[in-house]
Amino acid sequence: MPLTAPPPVGTTRRPPRITRPEPVERAESAWVAEAVGSGDFWGAVRAAGGSPVVEADPAGDPAYRVVTFLWRGTAKTRAVLCMPNKIVDPRDMGHNLMEHVPGTDVWHWSVRMRDDWRATYGFHVDEGGAPQGEGAAYWPWLRSRPQRADPLNTRTLSRRWGGEPVSYVELPEAPRGGDWQRRDGVARGTVSEHVVRSGILGNERRVHVYEPSGGGEDLPLLVLMDGEMWQPGLDVAALLDNLIAEGRIPPLLALLPESIDSDVRWDELACSERFVGFLERELLPWAGERWSVTRDPARTVVAGQSLGGLTAAFAAVSAPERFGLVLAQSGSFWWPDGPDLESSEWLTGRIEAAERLPVRFWLSVGEQEWVALPAARRLRDVLVEKGYADAAYREYNGGHDYLCWRTELADGLVELLK
Repeated sequence: MPLTAPPPVGTTRRPPRITRPEPVERAESAWVAEAVGSGDFWGAVRAAGGSPVVEADPAGDPAYRVVTFLWRGTAKTRAVLCMPNKIVDPRDMGHNLMEHVPGTDVWHWSVRMRDDWRATYGFHVDEGGAPQGEGAAYWPWLRSRPQRADPLNTRTLSRRWGGEPVSYVELPEAPRGGDWQRRDGVARGTVSEHVVRSGILGNERRVHVYEPSGGGEDLPLLVLMDGEMWQPGLDVAALLDNLIAEGRIPPLLALLPESIDSDVRWDELACSERFVGFLERELLPWAGERWSVTRDPARTVVAGQSLGGLTAAFAAVSAPERFGLVLAQSGSFWWPDGPDLESSEWLTGRIEAAERLPVRFWLSVGEQEWVALPAARRLRDVLVEKGYADAAYREYNGGHDYLCWRTELADGLVELLK
């Protein structure tokens, strides 16, 4: 049974507005009380290795930690909102307001998290100029203040669409991004930047291309959405170099088309048949004219995150003769938003209604993604029901976050290309 046409372009431009089922558990920090009492709080922070401060669970559970975020205020500071990825509900932002230690410049906010949690985060600071009076207008105003990185934390990650890097925290058992670090003695592939014109879409975009060291013939293909973030932003070339050098994936060619801007991204990455046409009938032939690459769908990975993950799955079910391997991370499978399942989760419904296709899926999603998680689980269940026995699905303790996606991307590539 063929797929029916997707909803029209522009149907939905925001995720469902769903309240977080349970707020993150707040905690009391014994360390903060002790450091305040020491008379040299910020010296104690430096001695502890900076922010956030991680303590043992006061309840004695070795699988949990208390994580304390810190901000050094000024005389102008009226409020500070701490914003770890997906650990704040826009409908209850008061839960993330930091506490002020009276008579000091110390602001702090502590939560109890499982010890495999990781997240990027930032702060929004009220230094005056807020709307008059209390009420709903204050929270959007505070969220509109520039997000600030943590000056007490040297660990940062590139920000989407550029700008100041974001800070991040990784608890002791969280997966680390060691595969992303440049290593001495590892042969480096080449990265080139191109402009590719699309007659189907009526636009042009930059496409970064990764070619492995030494080139190769009939190379496997990786098509990775949101290329501007992955290269040069996160330097996915370093990851590919390392995985190839260790023999965990074969040498491959990677195509990284950029998303141009947010509006174009919504139009093109929400199950757009035209965008899949660009990938299949323009981008892949363009690459085939310049490099020796496979035409075997079983050696062609289409990958993406969020709307890009939705598009990766849509591309494969639309053109399984060209895209046989799907790596979808935190896919926006809720799309389009609707009042019930009949008017939402369009792609899952179409997969359920169609015959099983010769496509392998590798899906992952964060446990903290309370909007994306239910839809991802429903897609997982549909894949099982339809006989996709080789589909892989897993959840990690994190959010909608490139910090998590970078390690998940590595694991997914290894699994799909082994």
